Amino acid sequence: MDTIKAYSREGLERLFEELGQPRFRTKQIVQWLYQRGVRSYDDMTDLPKTLRAELAERAPLTVPTMLDRRVSKDGTRKYVWQFHDGSGVETVAMPSKDTNAQGSPQRLTVCFSTQVGCAIGCAFCATGKEGFVRNLTPGEMVDQIVLAGQDMDMRVSNVVAMGQGEPFLNYDNTLAALRFMNAKDGLGIGARHITISTCGILKGIERLASEPEQFTLAVSLHSAVQATRDALMPHMTNAPLHHLHTALERYIEQSGRRVSLEYLLLKDLNDDETHLNALKEFCRGLLCHVNILPFNEVAGSPFQPASAKTRARWVSQMEAAGVETTVRDSRGSDIEGACGQLKNALR
Repeated sequence: MDTIKAYSREGLERLFEELGQPRFRTKQIVQWLYQRGVRSYDDMTDLPKTLRAELAERAPLTVPTMLDRRVSKDGTRKYVWQFHDGSGVETVAMPSKDTNAQGSPQRLTVCFSTQVGCAIGCAFCATGKEGFVRNLTPGEMVDQIVLAGQDMDMRVSNVVAMGQGEPFLNYDNTLAALRFMNAKDGLGIGARHITISTCGILKGIERLASEPEQFTLAVSLHSAVQATRDALMPHMTNAPLHHLHTALERYIEQSGRRVSLEYLLLKDLNDDETHLNALKEFCRGLLCHVNILPFNEVAGSPFQPASAKTRARWVSQMEAAGVETTVRDSRGSDIEGACGQLKNALR
């Protein structure tokens, strides 16, 4: 039996059609579930009691339980959520450093998970070390945003599908979730403030190019030297760099949107001149932005971060080559909430 959180908008429309209900019921329930974040059908006061009872039997309403919340010295919060089946994920909420006249953060970004665990198994990432458990449903993704916003007592302005899991290996559910986040009767977050991050799943990139929304695509590159990338991301050897480059060219041509390339700079591994020149060459002709990521410590990891001097030199060299490049401000590393540190905390 599916919970109500397993349904896309189209699925909800079909459900209400089967129940003999008018089309506007879909909008009502989306608002109750995701704008208001109710925890029971009993709270949906503009739905007939008979319908609420039928929904409770046919598609139970479940809400994740917060098992843990850690607060960073920089204001970032990391949550561990447990779902109805006992599985769980981590989510990170990052208030902006810039503030309004009242001294409150101007924006809130939430990094959410799309899968319980991850099958990609990147060498530097804590999530992949514990394997893949299952895909998240659309509502389980949206719930992470809703609950984090409620806990922070802030409207979520930006979201990134960059937590646990590979979004394009759960494509349909992820896109359904993004549409609930974007919709006016959902969370109302602008499409350009919604980012989906992939390790480079070619079919997913191709599909996203055809979507009507202006979602932002981020690709975890980490090296433009094939042997190095294979060592860092062994499960992506079936998507070699020249195929990835072609897929990005097609994506940019078809969508007209810029791509963000994520590059984790690791000491004595992918931070020398050979790798810098390879990245310049990979970016040639691409409408892209390069995001240099500092490495965040993971227990037992053999990797070390490249120096701040090296990061600054890479930014300067990439900018000189005509490629907009920035260093990501790492947030929440003291609570293991930064990039690469999220893990399946319930296993």
